[in-house]
Amino acid sequence: MSILINENTTFIIQGITGREAINLTRECLDYGSKIVGGVTPGRKGREVHGVPVFDTIEQLIEAGGGAIPDGSVVTVPPAGTKDAVFEALYAGIKTIVIVTERIPRRDVAAMVELANERDARIIGPNCLGLIVPGVAKMGGIGGPAKNAAQAYQPGAVGVMSRSGGMTTEISSTLTAAGLGVSTAVSIGGDAIIGSTYAELMPYFEADEQTQAIVIYTEPGGRMEAQLSAWVKENDSRLPIIAFMAGKFMDDDEMQGMSFGHAGTIVEGKEDSATEKIARLQEAGIPVVERIDEIPEMVKKAIAERSAA
Repeated sequence: MSILINENTTFIIQGITGREAINLTRECLDYGSKIVGGVTPGRKGREVHGVPVFDTIEQLIEAGGGAIPDGSVVTVPPAGTKDAVFEALYAGIKTIVIVTERIPRRDVAAMVELANERDARIIGPNCLGLIVPGVAKMGGIGGPAKNAAQAYQPGAVGVMSRSGGMTTEISSTLTAAGLGVSTAVSIGGDAIIGSTYAELMPYFEADEQTQAIVIYTEPGGRMEAQLSAWVKENDSRLPIIAFMAGKFMDDDEMQGMSFGHAGTIVEGKEDSATEKIARLQEAGIPVVERIDEIPEMVKKAIAERSAA
């Protein structure tokens, strides 16, 4: 099982002829993902690693006999991202991974609103996408296929992280400990994103393979508060473990300094690492501050939940 993508998921690459997109396409194909086409206006008729390129999604769908792809990975420049995402949503595509960073917040808000109206799910922006180990990946998560195969082995733990690099770091740690990963999602580090921890929890709840969740968190933003509220309001079967980075930002001498992702904006005391830790623990979510503590905490949580 998995969330959002599986072995049958088809997707396209918007902006496929860009340098990074060409590499991303190769990585996904090598991993076994089913890329059915790419879109770059003015490049119809070309191919990227054997993937046909079209000017529009409409042309791509027509060439495929009317079949609507399940997903899209959007790699176009910031100024054109909103138009690309709108095109995908109006075409009926339901899962959209936005790799692009530095997108104006107003555009991101508009994309998220339209996705909600169209019953679609956006991952990102400014993310590496998602991966189901041994099955498929959408985006640059894990890097080249051979590296992704080493870091991500099939298992029982779902991973969600604002940091793309930490998604792989945590997953690699779980893999090395013999726990493995069910689905890992790099949700994006911007202040406004398409899918938060709480919004993705129901997907993991429905996945029988997932027995626990690990999240990466840092100072700034309100996603942890949303997750804590969700856990309290829902009878979740899944234990959650949080890895907190950046607690040093709570020190007096660090006040006023920027750190990490665009989403790490500490607007008040409740956005601090200390307050987040307290809020998560109050909701029954243990917090660790070292990556090597994660596997044992996960094993303990799964054993306790099984014995309950």
